Amino acid sequence: MEASRLNNTSSTRILIMTAVEAEREAVLRGIGDAAGQRFDVQLAGVGPASAAARTALLLARDSYDLVVSAGIGGGFEPHAIPGSIVLSSRIIAADLGSGTPEHGFISVDELGFGSSVITADRSYNEHLTAAMRHAGLTVHTGPVLTVSTTTGSAETTASLLQRIPDAAAEGMEGYGVAEAARLLGVPVLEIRAISNKVGPRDRGSWRIPEALQSLSLASSLLPEVL
Repeated sequence: MEASRLNNTSSTRILIMTAVEAEREAVLRGIGDAAGQRFDVQLAGVGPASAAARTALLLARDSYDLVVSAGIGGGFEPHAIPGSIVLSSRIIAADLGSGTPEHGFISVDELGFGSSVITADRSYNEHLTAAMRHAGLTVHTGPVLTVSTTTGSAETTASLLQRIPDAAAEGMEGYGVAEAARLLGVPVLEIRAISNKVGPRDRGSWRIPEALQSLSLASSLLPEVL
């Protein structure tokens, strides 16, 4: 992505997809008056299938320069702690593949049926990371895993990290949004505000209001950077 395009924000149209209304409202609070002008914030629904279908429908109806999957999610220690932001370097469909008795999980890539990895736009990521750090946000750039079932045990967490040691966060919509964008040739980003650590399910430790606040703060930087 050329620097001139990054700086020419007046004509850039951006589609932001969130899973649920609370995330959408957090993003809208952040971007403020830019909503409805350059930014179109829509619901993707929960899970990669709904996210892919709804994103593809919107991209077929209108023209956008960038697609962003945004929301809250779980963070893998030590890369991401509750309240921090993760920008995805790679958007990975972590459970797209086959289980085997001999080798455990085999990805769709290894099976030769396509790819479970979509690379996020590097130039946009670099600019956003710099802006967020300048604003005092804790931000990490790394792989974000898309799962159809959120991780809820130490065993599953260990299995994911064995396959993807640098995994930073997980969500349920990123790969679906990214696949629709890839098919239409549109750059994509994923932003996750961390509400809990990935591991044994413990709702008492979730920090959803704080994560939504972090998502709003991160979103407030989008109009000046994208």
